Amino acid sequence: MNKVALVTGAASGLGEAIARRFVADGMTVVLADIDIAGGEALAKELGDQALFVTLDVRSEEAWLTALGQIRERFGALHVLVNNAGVTTVGTIEELSFEAFRHELDIDLCGPFLGCKHALPLMTSEGGSIINMSSAAGLRARADLLAYNTAKAGVTMLTKALALHCAKSGYAVRVNSVHPGAIRTPILEKVMAQVDDPAAMLAGIVAEHPVGYLGSLEDVTAIVAYLASEASPFVTGAQFVVDGGMSL
Repeated sequence: MNKVALVTGAASGLGEAIARRFVADGMTVVLADIDIAGGEALAKELGDQALFVTLDVRSEEAWLTALGQIRERFGALHVLVNNAGVTTVGTIEELSFEAFRHELDIDLCGPFLGCKHALPLMTSEGGSIINMSSAAGLRARADLLAYNTAKAGVTMLTKALALHCAKSGYAVRVNSVHPGAIRTPILEKVMAQVDDPAAMLAGIVAEHPVGYLGSLEDVTAIVAYLASEASPFVTGAQFVVDGGMSL
């Protein structure tokens, strides 16, 4: 069966790497992003196995439109990767309510909307939902309050949905992946929010007992496993890929 996968935040970084891995594994991949130029360019590069849809994950209407396109073209969805995200730096004293809510809208409400509205496309043939959480969803930092909160929410959203699918008799597995720091554009954006990016990077590396940052391949290998037929008994689980950061 030619699986159809939807990857959010697919125009760059980890989302792009996941999309490339899925294409290499023979899937048809729907690239979803607000970066239209980047998404269209990647879809063109990947060829017939990829297409791009514009998707602002904060918008329920945008989700319904994108999934409607998938239903019309393919009839079903087999893999959903909720990857789109941002990382907001700040303690509770520094963060505005608007910044906190913006983080949750993208990193937590986005996956909620994706899971809610993609599920009807997956129940007939079965599938896999993979929610990208973070080591920060397991281990707190004072200056990542909003990110910690959002990613911890993703962890429990995943578990609750996995339980619902199992109890409902749906052949839909739901798992979360928890990377440590990976050198991607989102990390560059985080470092741009502070006065001394080099010191911040050194501090982030030091938080990983292995002494270095992870690679995109470290994460895509786990995502590919969860999307494949090799993980039929795996649901509601946390896959931590963080070089020991959360220990």
